[in-house]
Amino acid sequence: QVQLVESGGGLAQAGDSLRLSCAASGRTFSTYRMGWFRQAPGKEREFIAAISWGGSSTTYADSVLGRFTISRDNAKNVVYLQMNSLKFEDTAVYYCAAARRPYGALLSTTDYGTWGQGTQVTVSS
Repeated sequence: QVQLVESGGGLAQAGDSLRLSCAASGRTFSTYRMGWFRQAPGKEREFIAAISWGGSSTTYADSVLGRFTISRDNAKNVVYLQMNSLKFEDTAVYYCAAARRPYGALLSTTDYGTWGQGTQVTVSS
């Protein structure tokens, strides 16, 4: 089972860009589909983006479509979330997650079995 560690969060101004990274341990990273979620204070964890094993297929939440890009580098065991045109409402703790099962739409937290500890992103308006 992989272990996940996110990095790259921080403070940004509206309109800025940030890139989050999620480093995975183990030699089976390419067998996991990966996703990014976020959770704002007082709200449920919400789906942001997901990517297939090889990276050829991606899915995004409507709220980030066109602004965020998910990608992965299986040689480095890393999945990225490039966030452009940040908005105040993007403020949240961002989590990466790994899905071992080959089925499921990857839109729900229940599709994933492994989670990172999260990284805070704060966007000032």
